[in-house]
Amino acid sequence: MTDFVGLTWDHPRGRHALEAAAGSIGSGDSLRWEAQSLEGFESAPIDELARRYDLLVLDHPHLGDALVAQCLVPVDTLFPPAQLAQWTDAAIGPSLESYRLGGHVWALPLDAATQVSARNPALVPVAPESWDDAIRLAGDGLVATTLAGPHAFLSLCSIAVSLGDDPAAASDRLFDPAIAAEALRLLIALSALAPAGTAALNPIGLLDRMRDAGDIGYVPLIYGYVTHSSPSVVFGPPPTAGGRIGSTIGGTGIAVTTRTSATPALLAHLAWLLDAETQSTFIPEHDGQPSAAIAWHDDHVDAAASGFYRATAATIDQSWVRPRLPGFTRFQSAASAIVRDTVAGRLSPAEAIPLIERRFTDIRAAAARMPAFAHALQEQPA
Repeated sequence: MTDFVGLTWDHPRGRHALEAAAGSIGSGDSLRWEAQSLEGFESAPIDELARRYDLLVLDHPHLGDALVAQCLVPVDTLFPPAQLAQWTDAAIGPSLESYRLGGHVWALPLDAATQVSARNPALVPVAPESWDDAIRLAGDGLVATTLAGPHAFLSLCSIAVSLGDDPAAASDRLFDPAIAAEALRLLIALSALAPAGTAALNPIGLLDRMRDAGDIGYVPLIYGYVTHSSPSVVFGPPPTAGGRIGSTIGGTGIAVTTRTSATPALLAHLAWLLDAETQSTFIPEHDGQPSAAIAWHDDHVDAAASGFYRATAATIDQSWVRPRLPGFTRFQSAASAIVRDTVAGRLSPAEAIPLIERRFTDIRAAAARMPAFAHALQEQPA
């Protein structure tokens, strides 16, 4: 008999389904979940958490640090190849592929999310389709942008993707300089007349305020929360420049730490969480946001979520996957601070982009010097 403990994030979307499914999981084994804040989820050191927990709910940018620390068990060594292939085919967008690195899959995608738009239809009856439309709406003081924590940088990345960039794809830079300058200009314009105090709010706080205060009409890029979807908070695609939808995938995966000897009962429980039936019934019925595409296209699931899934499925299908480099979570926090300083007028765009580029060059170069990371990237599954 084994008592397992996992760590998730402290929100109904992150906790309720896992807690409802936990307890006795078979063969005398048990599982319980603890929770940390959203801010802790976004930035807590993965190696420290892995020493304390058997299962970790994490986001894919943590993988670089996890590979250096050698603190996770590749899930493709725990499940048959046919099962992994089935989950890969079933996942919405890149929600499973975001956890594939160095020839292994390091987490199972329980929850899928990406940046979408949010709108109060009483204030904004028609959603902006282009960035110019959104800027015109911002002139009325109805637009807020997501700038707290890592989100200022992630918004910049998503706008750049919509303008045609593929951040970090080139070996010598993060952004195309001209596209980054234009993306930053758009973010500054969108933020210029935002309702007071919104710059300090995380996505949950912004959605709460949109629902309760009635002074936010539109947020062009914000991580979608099905728990907030209602007639007064309507989610949809972000504005575009006429091409690809720009969005940075988030969501969560369940990883198994190296302190754990996974039992057949635990593995069966994890497989059940990803089962198509579970994803289409149990997960959404307990405030979860499933990772299986079949749930996103299910009429009943979508209707119960006020149309959230059908309205945003195309956005997550096209979403951009962040680099999985050691130090990336710290980098995106630092880059976000630079973006916030630029939006506030303390830095010029001409100063900000080179600062971000230098920091990214530094972590990419540091990763190349880390033997554990290089070895993990070269290793292939058995």
